[in-house]
Amino acid sequence: MKIWLDGGLQDIESARVSVFDHGLTVGDGIFETVKAVDGRPFALTRHLDRLTRSARGLGLPDPDHDEVRRACAAVLEANPMPLGRLRVTYTGGHGPLGSDRGEHGPTLVVALGETTRRPDSTAVITVPWTRNERGALTGLKTTSYAENVVALARARERGASEALFGNTVGQLCEGTGSNVFVVLDGEIHTPPLASGCLAGITRALAIEWTGAEETDLPLDVLERADEVFLTSTLRDVQAVHRVDDRELPGAPGPVTAKAMRIFEERSGDDLDP
Repeated sequence: MKIWLDGGLQDIESARVSVFDHGLTVGDGIFETVKAVDGRPFALTRHLDRLTRSARGLGLPDPDHDEVRRACAAVLEANPMPLGRLRVTYTGGHGPLGSDRGEHGPTLVVALGETTRRPDSTAVITVPWTRNERGALTGLKTTSYAENVVALARARERGASEALFGNTVGQLCEGTGSNVFVVLDGEIHTPPLASGCLAGITRALAIEWTGAEETDLPLDVLERADEVFLTSTLRDVQAVHRVDDRELPGAPGPVTAKAMRIFEERSGDDLDP
């Protein structure tokens, strides 16, 4: 297995990032996860645009898109696989043991891991912790992910694959690594970006391709929604068959099934929509 680090391919066994890298010591970094099918990345332009938005939000230098594209291509060519999770990580680089940044410049790592197609439906839970829709990192895809680690661990303990958060005013927000959609009276709704959720790439495509509405939704909408589904890079569109103790029999329901079909067709027609 080869990864990209410091401007070139390196063997995974010998590749090394400094123990003083700010991404490690204080979580000062950003990342993107890109689906790769038979060595071809999906929606890479959108992912690179979001990487830049996240970098600017943290005050990091703009990543060089040409370099990241070269890195992705090299890693995909070196590690052929049918379905991969391509991870682009961009950190503050070597720095002091505090929140101040150093002068060494950022670190870029591109790695690839093999994955399998997700099931058509899954179970989720809600958690008591909240997303801060007014925080400094709101809307940025940062490596400060410990909150998601804790929430996802709780979900796994309860037989679910995802944990859903509300925000500080009791609105539905997002999952640890996904966006959430609900179907009410045949119409698809998803929380707006103002709720504090990440501007998911798959979320944006699902809105464009299905006509979903961005709507302020109370967290308890999950108790009465006709259908619920998740979107993310590796889930695509995935139905939810259980929320906490509430079963949603027959998932995917008709609206979700249509959304799944539309996404599969449209994403298959254009690898960089």
